[in-house]
This record gives sequence, C-alpha cells and structure tokens, in this order.
Amino acid sequence: MADYETFGYEVRKPFQSELKYFKKNPHVSGMAAADNRIILNPYSKLAPEQQGAVAKNEAIRLFMRGKKYNYDFDVTPEQLKSFQGTEYAKPENVQSLKDTLVSRIITGDPSAGKFTPAQKKWADTILGDIKNRNRFYVK
Repeated sequence: MADYETFGYEVRKPFQSELKYFKKNPHVSGMAAADNRIILNPYSKLAPEQQGAVAKNEAIRLFMRGKKYNYDFDVTPEQLKSFQGTEYAKPENVQSLKDTLVSRIITGDPSAGKFTPAQKKWADTILGDIKNRNRFYVK
C-alpha cells in the first residue's frame, strides 16, 4: 500500500465483499471501514495523489467516528442537492453527511460546496483535535 497521510490509521486491502461493492460502485473512491481502517477502491480511476486525498478524508472520518461529535450546524440546500441520489442524502444518514462535509472542508475538497461559518468552525475545531491527538505521531 502507498504511504498516505492518515494520522496513524491503517490503509488495508479490501475484503472480497468490499471488492464486490467497489466493482459495482467505481464512483465510491474509498471508505472508513467498520474495522476502523481505511480501504480504497482499486476500481476507481483516481490518480495516486487523489487516492491520498481520499485516504486522508477517510482518516478524518475515522477520527470523528471515534469522538462521536454532535454537530450543531445545518447542511445547506446546495450541499444537500450535490449529494442527491447518494446514501448521504437520506435523512437517516445526516450524521454521515456532516462527517463527510467536515472532512472535505478540512482537506480542501471542493465537493464540500460553499460551506457556512458554523461548518468551518467545526472543521477548525476537529482539525485542532486531530493535530493534538497526533502531535507525537511521526509518519
């Protein structure tokens, strides 16, 4: 596996069931797996630099999952529209959508859309928490 900035979270090869999912969903570039490791889609057409950004996004999601943040910001209608037709758009997945938005704001991913000051404040807080957790982590 390539050496990505993942704040100490492991990138592992996908299991067979995950490979089957990824093959059917090449638009899903990676995920924070249930075992708290990162998996990247080998069927994705992303360049290595883009895969690195995905790995970093998923590492941030794993960190947030562990902390169980309770966000007090709203998702904008434009952001919700950009995720229309995905699992994130379902009302039961609002926490995952907010995790995704925050991680993408932190990494500078433009797919977060135009974010609000409250979303940016959360992103800054979480990035500070990550840096504090990892201040002794050496890549």
